[in-house]
Amino acid sequence: MRDIVDTVDRWLQEGKPVALATVAATWGSSPRQAGAKMAITTGMAMVGSVSGGCVESAVMEQALESIQDCTPRLLHYGVSDNSAWEVGLACGGKVSIYVEPLNHDWWTAAAIAAHHNRAAATVTVIAGKASGQKILVDAGCGVTFSSSSLDPTQLEALAKAATQALHNQCKTVRTTVNGLDVLVDVFRPDPRLVIIGGAHVAQALSRLAQVLGYQVIVIDPRSAFATDERFPGVSLLAHEYPDKVLSGLALDAVTYIAILTHDPKIDDPALRVALPSPAPYVGVMSSKRTHQLRVERLTREGVDPALIERIRTPIGLSIGAQSPEEIALSIMAEIVATRNAPSQPSPEGRENEAPS
Repeated sequence: MRDIVDTVDRWLQEGKPVALATVAATWGSSPRQAGAKMAITTGMAMVGSVSGGCVESAVMEQALESIQDCTPRLLHYGVSDNSAWEVGLACGGKVSIYVEPLNHDWWTAAAIAAHHNRAAATVTVIAGKASGQKILVDAGCGVTFSSSSLDPTQLEALAKAATQALHNQCKTVRTTVNGLDVLVDVFRPDPRLVIIGGAHVAQALSRLAQVLGYQVIVIDPRSAFATDERFPGVSLLAHEYPDKVLSGLALDAVTYIAILTHDPKIDDPALRVALPSPAPYVGVMSSKRTHQLRVERLTREGVDPALIERIRTPIGLSIGAQSPEEIALSIMAEIVATRNAPSQPSPEGRENEAPS
């Protein structure tokens, strides 16, 4: 979604018809996962991708036809290992792709969520008489679009599935809801990385996180460490103590926290705010001995032992990192692994089944 939204907005402003192709499910190896999107307009123009090869060509033809006949379709492509590279499925496998004429009202609601970096979930019926009917639940605004032809029972069931997907932070999945074959398509907002401490590792970590699409916030009360020159491109440079800054950041499920200062006067107050928050990752750079002393201090201060166990330390994956850049790589690898951990079960428990 994020990689196509500006181009699609421009096409719509120019009055061009648009079709949208979304990966509904994959089996075996595929370069793009469920939820990947490609938009197509007349003149063979496209943006985004649904595989890595000539599947795009076949999908484009179907997309142009869907613009003409105003009819969505669910496409299935399967290849053997021998011919896999020719169609962009690197090790063979199957992919299902849902193609539909773009619903302008739905797109407007979805694009608003994307532009405001809010989580949103669309549930679209992808087979049967109700194919193409959908509902969009915006994490910040509730239901912002629903197809008028959905009956009340269907509307309630699809809204519940979308809300559940947002709550569980599910990835996009094909499933069954109230007897309907649907695609639960989850838009995940850009994640945030909060770096506490502005030393050399923090500089390397900031650069790498930005390359990976994270909004970066750097907090260090020592203003000489947190400067624009040392941290270009970050969303926020704060020179207050981290507990004050963190309290005003609305820490959420897409906020990741790396504490790198080695200073209890800075680290401990930050942990007292970070650990009870929904932030899924709180990592601290320290030795085992230093951490034991930290545990003793936090316990004396009344921090719940279960919250203390949330601390990831030594921070980062164990890759034998030595340089600041290698340490930053190990930290980001651990954060990415946390972010991409398997999601909760899909509604009604059916996920990525092979098409009949």
